[in-house]
Amino acid sequence: MTKTMKVEEFRERLANVEITRREASAVLASAGVGMATMTFGPGMARAQSEYPIDDSLYVFDWGGYELPEFYTTYVDKYKMQPSYTLFGEEEEALQKLRAGFTADVGHPCTYSTRRWRDAGVLAPIDTSRLSNWGGVFPSLKTLPGSQDESGQDWFVPADWGNSSVLFRPDLAPEYVDTETEKNESWAILFDEKYANRLGIFDSVDGVMAVVGSVIGAENVFDMTDAELEEAAELLRKQREVLRFYWTDQSSVEQALASGELVASYAWNSAVVELKNQGVDVVYMNPKEGIWTWVCGLVLLNDGPGDRDKAYEFIDAWLAPESGKNLIEMYGYGHANAKSFELVDPATLSDLGISDPATMMASSRFFGEIEPDVREKYINLFDEIKAGF
Repeated sequence: MTKTMKVEEFRERLANVEITRREASAVLASAGVGMATMTFGPGMARAQSEYPIDDSLYVFDWGGYELPEFYTTYVDKYKMQPSYTLFGEEEEALQKLRAGFTADVGHPCTYSTRRWRDAGVLAPIDTSRLSNWGGVFPSLKTLPGSQDESGQDWFVPADWGNSSVLFRPDLAPEYVDTETEKNESWAILFDEKYANRLGIFDSVDGVMAVVGSVIGAENVFDMTDAELEEAAELLRKQREVLRFYWTDQSSVEQALASGELVASYAWNSAVVELKNQGVDVVYMNPKEGIWTWVCGLVLLNDGPGDRDKAYEFIDAWLAPESGKNLIEMYGYGHANAKSFELVDPATLSDLGISDPATMMASSRFFGEIEPDVREKYINLFDEIKAGF
């Protein structure tokens, strides 16, 4: 650990969620310890798994997805779990890979997959090696970024869900829908009334989807110069009223529970976590539209581990039993349609995913951002966060 934090203090702060994954990573790195030795769940730190680490498979994943419940057949067979390194945002993950970090399996979302492929960090996937591929929703197999022009697969959809506003209706009652008017809106994340009590995901894709929705951009993933100028002005105003940009959703859950935050950009799992704590929150279906993301598993080039195990791990993620756990534990949708048959219909109804095929047919999926547009967005967002 560091000279100023003893081991006992570090463990206690981690257990009480008083230190974020990013902070924990910095502390561990200073001691030469990798995040792969630590596991975390949404809204809480978790003790290390009962399973020993499999040093022949390395997975680079979002924090919270390393739980054995999400790849049950793999741990049932090997009685081990992969060696994990965790990330909080995909651009951060890509830059780490470009800098030479190696792993066998990654977990980007569709809107980032082509960028990862163009960077040369991905290997093509032979879906015939996946016994659960036939259960995957057909509409998820061909989303932009999943295949190249020849039809070669580079991405296996695994989990999907929504990005929307999670807020405290007792603290912002004017945003609660009434019988006569739909008041739910992304605009709450720019509301000066709640200065220093708002949060947003520190991601170009998320931020641009939000601000583009508010200004009514024709294509939020490729805004015109005039739209981008309007978006930039609004984002500068937002910077002054934000409590924080976040990469660790547990910080959002804690802040909403305490009342430090009134509203924040959030994913479905935060709704489940806070309602389990008895916190009264509303997950918006904004009048400007809700955004749906699809994330999945990819094979990484030059992986140091066992490629056969990498395929087994991906296949285990696609198993209906793994999907059942994902739905029940995090409130996310799963790529395998058979997973929904294993979940109590009342649970699916409460989560708003009782008819996933219909829901996906009407969803606004996050789209790809062309490389030149992305660079423009990234530069603008970085300047705004820096105060320019």
